[in-house]
Amino acid sequence: MSRSFRVGPGGRLSGRLRVPGDKSISHRAVMLGAIAEGTTRISGFLSGADAISTMNVFRALGVRLEGPVDDGVTVHGVGLHGLRAASVVLDCGNAGTAMRLLMGLLAGQRFASTLVGDESLTKRPMRRVAEPLQRMGARIETNAGCPPVRVLPSDGLHAIRYELPMASAQLKSALLLAGLYADGETVVVEPAPTRDHTERMLRAFGVDVRSDGPVVSLRGGQALRATTVDVPADLSSAAFFLVGASIAPGSDLLLEHVGINPTRIGCLEILRRMGADIEVVAQRQAGGEPVADLRVRSAPLHGIEIPHELVPLAIDEFPALFVAACCAEGRTVVRGAEELRVKESDRIAAMAEGLAALGFVTRPTADGIVIDGRGGDDAVFRAGRGAAHHDHRIAMSLAIAALRSSGVVEVDDTTNVATSFPGFVASARGAGLDIDEIGA
Repeated sequence: MSRSFRVGPGGRLSGRLRVPGDKSISHRAVMLGAIAEGTTRISGFLSGADAISTMNVFRALGVRLEGPVDDGVTVHGVGLHGLRAASVVLDCGNAGTAMRLLMGLLAGQRFASTLVGDESLTKRPMRRVAEPLQRMGARIETNAGCPPVRVLPSDGLHAIRYELPMASAQLKSALLLAGLYADGETVVVEPAPTRDHTERMLRAFGVDVRSDGPVVSLRGGQALRATTVDVPADLSSAAFFLVGASIAPGSDLLLEHVGINPTRIGCLEILRRMGADIEVVAQRQAGGEPVADLRVRSAPLHGIEIPHELVPLAIDEFPALFVAACCAEGRTVVRGAEELRVKESDRIAAMAEGLAALGFVTRPTADGIVIDGRGGDDAVFRAGRGAAHHDHRIAMSLAIAALRSSGVVEVDDTTNVATSFPGFVASARGAGLDIDEIGA
């Protein structure tokens, strides 16, 4: 059943809130736990559709998993070479991260696998992952560069040194996972820093991963040892509330146990440069990842030109940041964000269309957007109905925009919000957003 949001105008955000666990870390915890020796226990797991798809894939590959129960998952690892051929296609649902990382993990197996996904995932590019894996000796077939992806039995992979043509944590991670099965040392060179969850988690599982500036490397054949993983709250999910509390007058909200990995905090830095009042408190470590509580209070924002080096560190948060830019005084310019064009939707086009439906005209470019914000405390948006294009981040961003709207905001195509933020409506309502879900 198709779902939609109906969000009343205005209001403020306050209180305390813990958003669901980090999706990127949840995916990786299941994957590495599956090929580790022993039993891995995961707490704070994101029980959303994407992460559940990853669990189901590994069940099909012969791994026993228990949960999720109270956001806990137990993975009974089968070791580096213990995966078995699945009797069915491996359905990744809407999870592009899962499919790309699985391409690397399955490239070194001695059996064939077919990776499929939903309609949205079927349109997303996979050639940029397939080509370097093929250079390592993998046998991979795609449908004109898109899913379904067929990974054929490998006779053995060999290590390569690969310079990423664009900053991509998913491509880097796929090559490192393939490197576990390759002869020699796999070396990946990044043009700009990207999230390093894979490197951190591989180390937590006992793998010697070396990082030297933009160069990451590991030797093949290393065994993984089971461990305990505490998944922090997802900064990408927290971003909607960081923006919402920043733009809604009178807001004062505490977001608890949020992951603040240095390769993920681009949105924090961007919001602060725009004038946001965000305080990082109670910093600590959880499962090898830095976490903290984030207190955000409303503040006047101003437009900025987003520094190029921060773009890959905030790539998933830009839909929400576009809303912040609309509410800021002056011009905000985003360049070098062409990757937004090939997410669950074309997020530049989808947000420009959604904001236009709410009466705010932006100027999309090939690799970004120009937004002339309206500033002040008055309504920035008008009543309207926007489409999320089956993209969870577009849906939640347009919902948050209602905090500065003069009328009701309706958002269609919101079913996929459950992929990253199950319980979003209840959490947002608890924080003060006047939101209802229709068609649930």
